[in-house]
Amino acid sequence: MANNTIVISVDVAETRVALIENGTLAELYMERERDRSPVGNVYLAKVTRVLPGMQAAFVDIGLDRAAFLHVEDVLPTQDIEKLANNENANGDGEGDDNEAPTDGDHRGRVTRKTPIREVLKEGQQIVVQVSKGPISTKGARVTSHVSLPGRYAVYMPTIDHVGVSKRIGNDRERRRLREVIDSCKPPTGGLIVRTVAQGLTKGGLKADVGYLVKTWDEVTAKQKSTKRAPSLLYRELDLILRTARDLFTEDVRKIIIDDAEEFERLQAFVAAFMPERAGDVELYRGEPIMDAFGLEDEIARALSRKVPLASGGYLIIDKAEALTAIDVNTGRFTGKGKDVEETIFQTNLEAVKEIGYQLRFRNIGGLIVLDFIDMEKSGHRDKVYRALLKLLKLDKSKTTAVRISDLGLVEMTRKRTRESLGRTLYESCFYCDGTGHLMSKTTVCHEILRQIRREKDSLPGFKVVVNAHPAICDMFQREEKQALQRASARYSRQIVLQARKDYHLEQFDLIGQ
Repeated sequence: MANNTIVISVDVAETRVALIENGTLAELYMERERDRSPVGNVYLAKVTRVLPGMQAAFVDIGLDRAAFLHVEDVLPTQDIEKLANNENANGDGEGDDNEAPTDGDHRGRVTRKTPIREVLKEGQQIVVQVSKGPISTKGARVTSHVSLPGRYAVYMPTIDHVGVSKRIGNDRERRRLREVIDSCKPPTGGLIVRTVAQGLTKGGLKADVGYLVKTWDEVTAKQKSTKRAPSLLYRELDLILRTARDLFTEDVRKIIIDDAEEFERLQAFVAAFMPERAGDVELYRGEPIMDAFGLEDEIARALSRKVPLASGGYLIIDKAEALTAIDVNTGRFTGKGKDVEETIFQTNLEAVKEIGYQLRFRNIGGLIVLDFIDMEKSGHRDKVYRALLKLLKLDKSKTTAVRISDLGLVEMTRKRTRESLGRTLYESCFYCDGTGHLMSKTTVCHEILRQIRREKDSLPGFKVVVNAHPAICDMFQREEKQALQRASARYSRQIVLQARKDYHLEQFDLIGQ
C-alpha cells in the first residue's frame, strides 16, 4: 500500500478534500452546500425545446439553466416507455469504470443520424442523469442512459451489457471478474466492474450489485409517484461519501477528517461497504487541518499564474474562453555548462512533469495548447512527447495529445466534467472585467479632453466640471497640466477637476456650469 493520505476539512457550508500522494498535494475537491454539483443526479425532466439543426434538445431539470441532451444520449421512444415500467433496452459493448458502452447492437437504437423529433417532442417528460455539470455560461449535459456507480461496480439499468474496467490489465483477473459479474447480473440492466474490485470475492461484488439494483428500484418507484416535472428522483452521494467510494483505494493508507459528526457518518459508510478499512478512518482534533498539513500555502502556490520549476525555469498558465495556454520558459536556468540545446531539452522535460501535475490538480479541461521551448533535434522532441504521454496515462480523465510541432506546440484535450479549480475559487475581476488590463491614466486623461471637444457646444455655462477618479485628477494637475491648460484656452472654457473616490479609474462625466 502506497503512503497516500486523504485529508477532509469540514467547514461551515464548505467541505474540502485533499489527496496527498507521496507528500505532495495531488488533487483537491470542493463542495459548497449552496451550489452542490448536480453530476450523477437523476431527474424527471421536461423537454422545453427541440433543436433539429443541432440534433439536440434542452430539458428543464430544475436548475437555473436548461440542460443539454444530445440525440445520441436519448433512449428510443419505446424504451423510454419501458423504463417507466422498470423494463430495459438492450445493447452490448465494453466500457471503463463508469462509462456506458457506445458500441453494440444497433437495432432499434438511437444514433447520431436519428432525427431528434422522432424520439423527443416539446413538453415530453423523460428520465435523465446529469453527466456533466454546468461550466461557466453553459448548462449541464444530461443523458437518458443512467449509470449508478457503487464501490465495486457500475449498474446501468438501460443497457444489457457486462464489462470489466479497462484499467484492470491482468487477463486472468479480468476473466475471473467477468465470470463473477455474469453470475451476479440482475435480470435487467448491465454492469461494469470497477478497478477497485481486483481480488474481490463473489460475495462482496454481489452485495454491491444488490445495493445498486435496490437503489434503482427506489428511483423508478419515485418516478411512478411523481406527476410533475422537473423533479429530483435520485441525489448522488455528497463529497465525503463519494471520497470513500471512489478515492479510498488500496493506494490510500488512511482518511483523516476533522469533524466528529461527519467522522461517525463516514466510518459507518466505510464499515458497511468495506469493513476491512473501517479502522483506517481517523478523527483529527486540533488546529485547522489544512494548516496542519501545510495545504493552504500549497493551494495558493499551485493556482498562481506563474509556476516556478525547480531548475529556475517557469510555466505561465493562461485561461482563455476557447482554450488554456501553458507556456514554458527557461528563466534563470542556464544549464550548468551544458550547451543551449541540452538546457532547453532538460527544461522541457522538467516542465512536462509540472504540466501533468497542474492539469490534474487544477482540473483543467477542454482544449489545451502547450508551448514548449523550441527544440532543434527531433530526437529531443520525441522524448519530450513520450514523457508527456506517459504522464497523461496516469490521469483519470481521458486525454488526447498530438505530436510536438516544429514550433514546439502540443495540442491536447482533457475531458472536463466539472468546473476547474480556478473557476471554482476565483471569479473575473469586477474592476477590469476579467481582461487583466485597464486604460492607462494618460489614456483616460486624453479621452476626457476628446470628450470635452465633442460636448463643448452642448454644455451650458462657461465652466466644465470634470468628475473623475482621484488618480486622474492628480495626473491632470501634474504630468498633463499643460495639456489641460491648452484645452481650456482652445475651447474658451474653464475646466474644473472634481475628484470622486467612488468612481472607477476609467469612469468620468462632464457637467456644464
